[in-house]
Amino acid sequence: LFTRLPELPYDYSGLEAYISGEIMELHHDKHHEAYVDGGDTALDKLAEARDKADFGAINKLEKDLAFNLAGHVNHSVFWKNMAPKGSAPERPTDELGAAIDEFFGSFDNMKAQFTAAATGIQGSGWASLVWDPLGKRINTLQFYDHQNNLPAGSIPLLQLDMWEHAFYLQYKNVKGDYVKSWWNVVNWDDVALRFSEARVA
Repeated sequence: LFTRLPELPYDYSGLEAYISGEIMELHHDKHHEAYVDGGDTALDKLAEARDKADFGAINKLEKDLAFNLAGHVNHSVFWKNMAPKGSAPERPTDELGAAIDEFFGSFDNMKAQFTAAATGIQGSGWASLVWDPLGKRINTLQFYDHQNNLPAGSIPLLQLDMWEHAFYLQYKNVKGDYVKSWWNVVNWDDVALRFSEARVA
């Protein structure tokens, strides 16, 4: 079974005025919890299928597990990728900053590309800054739902939830305003730690 729902590393209102406390409470306590519960259910049903040697529903169970486990993992990264404004550097420095300059030309170029990926998602999905362990480089990705269109092996460094439940109560359908505000609460210390760990994985 999954571990319990991870606690937020700040109060529900800790990211205001950029992300409202009401959104954070609903997003964490209801939506993320649903992925944890859904993943546990899929694992239980897979165990039952093994016990009965009955794999008639294997396609559905594998999809359920992938969807819910990905939702759990993505959100677990997403919460730590953010911090109250002023508690983390405003932009990446040191090795992460140098790598972003190397692969994107500048921080502003990366930010523009990431923003375009986020706002260009059709439907529900995520924008992500990832480490590609084969190419040994950082890429931006947009992927759908929680897992579709995500290249195997990509290690998430920075995740942005672009499902409507992440922003609609505050920003309605203006995704661009949500993304612009979100940059104010990115926790670059956490992203730098993930980068350091990903390069040696």
